[in-house]
Amino acid sequence: MGIVGAGPAGLAAADVLARNGVRSVVFDSYPEIGGLLTFGIPPFKLDKEVVRRRRQIMEGMGIRFELNTKIGEDKSFESMLDEFDAVFLGMGTYSSVTGGFPGEDLAGVHEALPYLVSSINREIRPNGPGEADIDLRGKNVVVLGGGDTGMDCNRTAIRQGAASVTCAYRRDEVNMPGSRREVANSKEEGVVFLFNQQPLEILGGDHVTGVKLIETELGEPGPDGRRRPEPVEGSEHVVPADAVIVAFGFRPNPPAWFADSGIATLQNGRVRVDSIGEFPYQTTNPKVFAGGDMVRGSDLVVTAVFEGREACLLYTSDAAD
Repeated sequence: MGIVGAGPAGLAAADVLARNGVRSVVFDSYPEIGGLLTFGIPPFKLDKEVVRRRRQIMEGMGIRFELNTKIGEDKSFESMLDEFDAVFLGMGTYSSVTGGFPGEDLAGVHEALPYLVSSINREIRPNGPGEADIDLRGKNVVVLGGGDTGMDCNRTAIRQGAASVTCAYRRDEVNMPGSRREVANSKEEGVVFLFNQQPLEILGGDHVTGVKLIETELGEPGPDGRRRPEPVEGSEHVVPADAVIVAFGFRPNPPAWFADSGIATLQNGRVRVDSIGEFPYQTTNPKVFAGGDMVRGSDLVVTAVFEGREACLLYTSDAAD
């Protein structure tokens, strides 16, 4: 089986296949395995040596990794369909969610993932040609977003020696999506939180100089069941900033070759899989299976691992029959 993505879902799939006597080759565009385990989660939360040891173990099981390989560019997906009996997609979600307000394109404004990748690269390998090298030492940093990615950005900026780190979130602390422990750790390390503050605009000329915020109150629940933040008229104010990190989460970014290969997606970009049939992780291309964040949206690592395992357990069971 061919596997696209060496993150949690893809690694779990390869592990199950190897334990059931099925050979697999795992392709990934990064130079190391792990996906966001390696390039998204900061080293102070996950020792990268753990992932390196996992690679050694998996290679000892007969799993082959083809890294620095981007499907659709370095290798066509059509060639994978010809080469393998089946393909599992575990490519995650890497397209940043933006705020849609003015100033997001100013110099000094960074998306969360490129910032975290840059910081991690400093520790595990030098940044290559064309890769960002974002150092926030001595800067007044504002992080927009209250999820775990935002907390990772908070704590990374503190470790880089930022002069100050302020985290603005549009709901109250009780309704933050980030884990309570990560919020507490951020506070202990000196991060200042501005709750019930919604960004309206990032200010600046040649470079960011501040963030315009407006206070909010929580209103009635929206379609997702969460209470909606409602702006308080006349409460606008500006927080000075030398750097801004936008950490609103990630969404799927289906590649162009999906359409060419008969792999359908939902309106929000997530891969469409069969949820009730004989093969619940099968895509609209019967030879292709998928699991993890690219199917359900950004979620927990353990969820991606579960889906990678389940998809390939079903595959190996059917092959055995």
